[in-house]
Amino acid sequence: MTLSTTRRTGAPHILDRCRELVRPALVEAVGRLHPWHAETAAFSLGWRGTGGEPLPGSQGKGVRQALAVLGAEAAGGSAADAVPGAVAVELIHTFSLIHDDIMDGDETRRRRPTLWKAYGTGPAVLAGDALFALAVSTLAEAPGDASPAAVRHLARALGDLVHGQAQDLLFETRPWTGPGAALPHEYRAMATHKTGSLLGCAAALGAALAGAPAATVEALDLAGRHVGVAFQAVDDLLGIWGDPLETGKPVHSDLRRLKKTYPVLAALSADHPAARRLDALLSRDRPLDDRAARHAADLIDEAGGRAAALGEAHEHLAAARSCLDRVPLARPAREDLLTLIPYLVDRTG
Repeated sequence: MTLSTTRRTGAPHILDRCRELVRPALVEAVGRLHPWHAETAAFSLGWRGTGGEPLPGSQGKGVRQALAVLGAEAAGGSAADAVPGAVAVELIHTFSLIHDDIMDGDETRRRRPTLWKAYGTGPAVLAGDALFALAVSTLAEAPGDASPAAVRHLARALGDLVHGQAQDLLFETRPWTGPGAALPHEYRAMATHKTGSLLGCAAALGAALAGAPAATVEALDLAGRHVGVAFQAVDDLLGIWGDPLETGKPVHSDLRRLKKTYPVLAALSADHPAARRLDALLSRDRPLDDRAARHAADLIDEAGGRAAALGEAHEHLAAARSCLDRVPLARPAREDLLTLIPYLVDRTG
């Protein structure tokens, strides 16, 4: 699933550097929570198990933290300028995953039980709410004159994220084809809101906290939103054809749940015999067994859904690079962004 020939050797180092820079402030922020919320937050962040035991190496990649740090550096500021923004977006991302898992009924994430499965739905909802509030207060208390503008930028991204989540849930009530069916361009808009908004916000917050002009902040925000759509397209591909050892999910997991993802919608909108057979299979409106899921995956591929999703990712990667070319950015950080962006979507898990 290669999307770029860009060398990827530097991206893990970039992520490690940014995560290590932000981690002390993130730990300090979580430590200010009610002890119960701090425990569940540490579990959700991958720091500790349900018994409080440390889980070294289990936390996520820290993508949004890295985008915030690189946004500040690209704007000519220091990495330290971005730390409050990086903490805020990581807390919001974790909050969104907690609530997303509850809404979707997902029982595992990163090969571990999800928070609601481990602690119960009520504690999980409360933990998400606590992280939301902590994110806003962390950003509001950031030093310097840019804090109010940064909070407004986060509020805008949060509104978009919730808008996208609503669109995603409503897709479940719509038919596969015919009047009222969800179409690929609608899915693209959903992904821009649900996935792209926080990625764009991360880069923009770093720049804003570093005192960047509005044009730079907006260019980084838009670049992140394009990366989010590309990221979602690849995530959808992995949800159908990904290796369970890499993704941590069962093979064909999204198909089994009859989830409307970009490859499926693109395949159904094609003028192809396989699209009509796929519609007949999915319109049974019951979960697919192993055989039916394999058959559906083959039909999606035959009707062009896999190729369409890869093309979508390519298109938005190019658009993200174009956004970065529109404004002057500090060269080292710009090169790091150009290294990191393709790495985020050219992945297997």
